[in-house]
Amino acid sequence: MIELLSPAGSMESLRSAVQNGANAVYLGVGAFNARQSAKNFTPETLPEAVKYCHIRGVAVHLAINTLVSDRELPKVEELIRQGASCGVDAFIVQDLGVVQLCRQIAPKIPVHGSTQMTVHSLPGVQLCAAMGIKRVVLSRELSREEIRYICAQSPIEIEVFVHGALCMCYSGQCYLSAAIGGRSGNRGRCAQPCRQSYGYTHWQDKYPLSLKDNCLVHYLAELEAMGVASLKLEGRMKRPEYVATVTAVYRKALDEMRVTPAMMELLTSAFNRQGFTDGYYTGKVDKDMLGIREDTELDPKFLQAARNSYEAGETQLVDVRFRGVVTSQGSSLTVTDPQGRMCRVEGPMPELARSVVLTGEMLAQRIAKTGGTPYRCVEVRTQVDPGLIIPASAINAMRRDVLNQLTALRARHEEHALRRPRPLPKYPNPKGLPGLTIQVTSREQLTPTLLNSSCAMLYVPLHVMVSSPRLARSLIQRGRVAAALPRIVHDRELPQLSTQLRELAEMGLKDVLVGNVGLLIPAREAGLRIHGDFGLNIFNSASMEVLKNLELASATASFELTLPQIRDLSKALNTELICYGRLPLMLTEQCLIKNRTGKCSCENAQAQPKLTDKTGAEFPIIKDGSSCRSVLLNGKKLSWLDRQDDLAKLGLWAVRLYFTTENAKEVDRVLQEYLAPVPFDPGACTRGLYLRGVE
Repeated sequence: MIELLSPAGSMESLRSAVQNGANAVYLGVGAFNARQSAKNFTPETLPEAVKYCHIRGVAVHLAINTLVSDRELPKVEELIRQGASCGVDAFIVQDLGVVQLCRQIAPKIPVHGSTQMTVHSLPGVQLCAAMGIKRVVLSRELSREEIRYICAQSPIEIEVFVHGALCMCYSGQCYLSAAIGGRSGNRGRCAQPCRQSYGYTHWQDKYPLSLKDNCLVHYLAELEAMGVASLKLEGRMKRPEYVATVTAVYRKALDEMRVTPAMMELLTSAFNRQGFTDGYYTGKVDKDMLGIREDTELDPKFLQAARNSYEAGETQLVDVRFRGVVTSQGSSLTVTDPQGRMCRVEGPMPELARSVVLTGEMLAQRIAKTGGTPYRCVEVRTQVDPGLIIPASAINAMRRDVLNQLTALRARHEEHALRRPRPLPKYPNPKGLPGLTIQVTSREQLTPTLLNSSCAMLYVPLHVMVSSPRLARSLIQRGRVAAALPRIVHDRELPQLSTQLRELAEMGLKDVLVGNVGLLIPAREAGLRIHGDFGLNIFNSASMEVLKNLELASATASFELTLPQIRDLSKALNTELICYGRLPLMLTEQCLIKNRTGKCSCENAQAQPKLTDKTGAEFPIIKDGSSCRSVLLNGKKLSWLDRQDDLAKLGLWAVRLYFTTENAKEVDRVLQEYLAPVPFDPGACTRGLYLRGVE
């Protein structure tokens, strides 16, 4: 049976989800989950939540789906132990290092790859499976055909997000909130700047980054037929009445495989942003998907009805079978649940009936009265000797006692043998000045000055290299060049990419820059040495160790880290850091230019497109590789060119100059300033997050 997975941002929301038919809930404890603004749970309230759910046959998935620093790793280890000791049914994880910790500490508890891992292709799913992950939550941008393809080939379970808020950016690749206000979406602190107003070239009261909520309620039978294991509802920060309503509607849609206008009206009343969208699922990715929340008062009658669904009493969720015995030898009642747990109680010695004789039918009717409990009686078998009677109060007492026993039994969980994680090896920081790596975005930026510069690695976009075999051969002959891959490559695009990689490898290319787990397998199959890019979100030493075990040649430290955190990383492999350039803050499936004009003109380099917010801050837009996916850049350029001595203390293999919107003259100027730094210009440049860090 397909799982309906509901959000639980509080104990009240958890009850509302369970009482309205969720098969599982997901929740967070403390600081290490992607919804830190929700009420969440504590180590003290987690056991109560798990027991409540398990008694009612509902699984509990503990979200530990944020990036964590080295100093936080011991606290995460303790949270993993607490979750396992309480009997949670799965961990939902983003950080590669935390995946490793879960597998080492509690190997019997499944790990689910969060949508924050940006897994959007079959090779990404396969790599997750190789790391011991049992389920992957796919990126929300996939179409029905892409989901169907992955499900048909996947070695592990697939979870699909079916209802609730959509981020404009691919989950796990958004740094906009961190850059603007230091509140990192990768750390559960997103301030949702995408919901604010922006204009093209100048500020306007428009919302080009705000999407309507996703709604796939009409496609549940289709998703189940594909083999999807779990349907995820979003909403840990929304009120319990919302959780109750959405869960109830999806439960009814699953049970009856139909959707009525009344059900859609309930979903709309609970929450919407000028309606809903199924654009990604149906492949209609356009500006019709945009929408904003309009301030409207919720109907008190709607709210009360939603509250009644979980406050008025127990929903009978667990099917049980009884066997009642009343004979001259005594009386007893046995109950069995769907998992085969069995409980038995003894009743009073029956008496000879003086007037009314107890029959099997009468006994069954009394036993079956399970109202007010989580149990639904689906069968009663009886054995009653003729001429006997026991009081109705005694039958009621037996039923209460045996169900109490069953409740206590269902509240227990398997005791998992917890292990100590393997200590992380300590790697000494390299001494001396870091080398230089250079990344370009366009062919124009490959100036003679740049090509004559001495650098440890030159990263050139794959599409630039394959567009000109002559250029590719020249670069490969130059040496120390890597093809920079797009971060997003869907399955339908992989055959072409794999062909291009093989062709470049045959020319002599040795290296490739990869920013998504889904591209590690194709790059390895092409025989290329892999360098990890910032999109892998390496935030701690444990993640570095994972990349070493995956045989990467180098890694890029997250630009959300501070300099001391970067210095203290145990660098299991060569580590580089972006020290100059416009940082990529969002990566969208939507073509932001096409959404403005109705026609894609991202190839037009004459007029650099950009968004502008209320403060006048500008965010240039470029393409992700050769696709029409958009990358939103920071307006100010990160620059540490004048403080290279500080970077030299971090134990880095290299620092990177990242060219995005620069023309040829600007590229040459920056290369000169790398050799002969000029004073920092706070009007045009920023130190990024390396000094202030993120929440």
